[in-house]
Amino acid sequence: MALFFDAAWFNAQLAAGGLTAHDLARHLALSPEEVALMWKDQREVSASEVLAMARLFNATPEEVARRAGVSTPIPKTGGEANAQILAALSAIEGRLQRLERGLADLKAMIAAGWRKE
Repeated sequence: MALFFDAAWFNAQLAAGGLTAHDLARHLALSPEEVALMWKDQREVSASEVLAMARLFNATPEEVARRAGVSTPIPKTGGEANAQILAALSAIEGRLQRLERGLADLKAMIAAGWRKE
């Protein structure tokens, strides 16, 4: 659970953009009830939600995370995030290659078995 959610700051950000909590819920793909729980410190704000609100409010992710509560994760941006994405893609590519080799081996074994009959 987040501590010290700054509802006044978030309300001011919404008002400055001419937005409502319902607009924010739609922007975050949440229900209005989930947004209301955030405002009452009864629901954590995820890193992706921090990033989405930062973009919506034209604020930094650090500012949004700080205003959302001390336990709210700050999303990685820029080079650090890109490096993590590239590492994950590389791992997925390696796994896919192993699966494709295994599938080719299985196909060869099945084809060899069918020929014996």
